[in-house]
Amino acid sequence: MNYESAYLIALTRVLPYQSQVQQQLLDAVGSATALYEMRNKLRDAIPDISDRLVEVVGQMSGHLSRAEQELEFAQKNGIRVIARSDDDYPARLRECPDAPTLLFYRGTADLNSRHMLAIVGTRKATDYGRGFCEHFLRELAQLCPDAIVVSGLAYGIDIQAHRQALQNGLPTLGVLAHGLDQIYPRMHRQTAVEMLNQGGLLTEFMSGSTAEKLNFVARNRIVAGITDATLVVESASKGGSLITARIANEYGRDVFAVPGRVGDATSAGCNQLIGESRAQLLQSAQELTEMLGWATAKAEQQPIQRELFPELSDDEKIIYNALKDSEGKNLNRLTVETNIPIGQLTGLLFDLEMHGVVRRMSGGTYRLIV
Repeated sequence: MNYESAYLIALTRVLPYQSQVQQQLLDAVGSATALYEMRNKLRDAIPDISDRLVEVVGQMSGHLSRAEQELEFAQKNGIRVIARSDDDYPARLRECPDAPTLLFYRGTADLNSRHMLAIVGTRKATDYGRGFCEHFLRELAQLCPDAIVVSGLAYGIDIQAHRQALQNGLPTLGVLAHGLDQIYPRMHRQTAVEMLNQGGLLTEFMSGSTAEKLNFVARNRIVAGITDATLVVESASKGGSLITARIANEYGRDVFAVPGRVGDATSAGCNQLIGESRAQLLQSAQELTEMLGWATAKAEQQPIQRELFPELSDDEKIIYNALKDSEGKNLNRLTVETNIPIGQLTGLLFDLEMHGVVRRMSGGTYRLIV
């Protein structure tokens, strides 16, 4: 048994929905194994820890049997258990303060793929929304065939996005609000099975977890955090897709919305996002690839020679090489490719702008100045 994973599962069970507190404890002692071993003398390592947390951490031992069962279930069903400290944990998601401590994943898609887009919307999709998904994903497959489409496998826009991605050969990832021992809603099971070979299914919830209301909000933060941008296709004035858009805004990710007619209830949320400048108006995949710097066409240009900038630091040279021969890349893609944390990366990019090496383009992308 992988004891570190077992202790992490136990930690998530004694502190459910509190990933930030979980991470603070792990940062303080170094690992879940260390946390478990010193559970009865935590004040030695964390003097200011609350009595409540001391009590809760002391209960981890009571969850080890269930953790072992979960690890056996994962092994038997080809499920990867990915800790936040693992190299293959989604780098974009790790940058989010409330990122899950553990993820359960089954599929073939690279969770650190260069291009990842969330597509969300109302469960009561209209012909307009379904038609947009069909046209948009057909165009996206031509412009950026390695893009991963992420959604929540729900009714309406979510399932339409997954199915159109599959139909056009794009990998698609479903983020679930329950464990991998079930599919909700059941009528989407066949689509979910197809996604295992062309994308995958991802969750932070153990087997046996049901689709509780709180789980959907938690699921939405993964959808927003694991992707470069979120596209809202149709939404009423309230709903889960607007929550996902808000979280994406808070994470500093790009948000796009498809405009609809004034008075259409299913477009009210999208029009509101655009009107309040919380989302950029989007009408095509061509616009999206240009704004995110995903365009595949290479412009004819004379490459900048690195020796022209001998004053660059090692980290700045890493950024330079990541942008070389590129039409531009956004912040999330750069942090994945350079392995430089977003906070540090933004400062380095600012310095490079001041030195006339890079330029910030529309949509938050960066490119080298020729």
